[in-house]
Amino acid sequence: MRILLAEDEKSLSRALTAILTRNSFSVDEVYDGEEAVSYIMTGDYDCVILDVMMPKKDGFEVLKSIRAKGITVPVLMLTARSHVDDKVQGLDLGANDYLTKPFDSRELLARIRAITRTVTPAADNNLRYGNLTLNRGTFELSTPKSSVRLAAKEFQMMEYLMSNPGVLISTEKFMDKVWGLDFDGDINIVWTNLSYLRKKLVQIDADVKIKATRNAGYSLETER
Repeated sequence: MRILLAEDEKSLSRALTAILTRNSFSVDEVYDGEEAVSYIMTGDYDCVILDVMMPKKDGFEVLKSIRAKGITVPVLMLTARSHVDDKVQGLDLGANDYLTKPFDSRELLARIRAITRTVTPAADNNLRYGNLTLNRGTFELSTPKSSVRLAAKEFQMMEYLMSNPGVLISTEKFMDKVWGLDFDGDINIVWTNLSYLRKKLVQIDADVKIKATRNAGYSLETER
């Protein structure tokens, strides 16, 4: 799952990013409201964590701007202010939830899970395609014959593929979705992880494969 974190307090931003990364989220960090709007408009995020008090544009302005453009990404507002009026304003502008600082990391993770579930039709924690099942809680990829636990990036790539079966996904989209816009590493990392996934599909006797289409991308297809 890919998250945009808009928090101008850099020490807190780094701490939150560390927590989210340890829990297998891919995180992009921004530090002001204008940058937040730009990233939301150009990125493909599953959730946005939006601080209220930010320079250039505050969280309310950012939220109002993206909702006016029809962007429905789930938004969790963070604030140091606990006034009911502030919470009401955020919710009325289209926030999905509100969290007052300071907060426990377990509550943050629970609220992220809650607001992302509300936009997912299936409450099931499993993704299925062909004879494959991917458990989002344990990172286990299984067939009726065998199973294997995926590494964090492998899991995010397989989740992306299984959420979009038959759809071509370019290397660049994998980079943006799994590693984030600010990642400056080698694109070979995508091919390396796809190679690991292909070997694991064979290992568990899956009836699906990751198909490469030259100059276009990769898709998850059933074996015929």
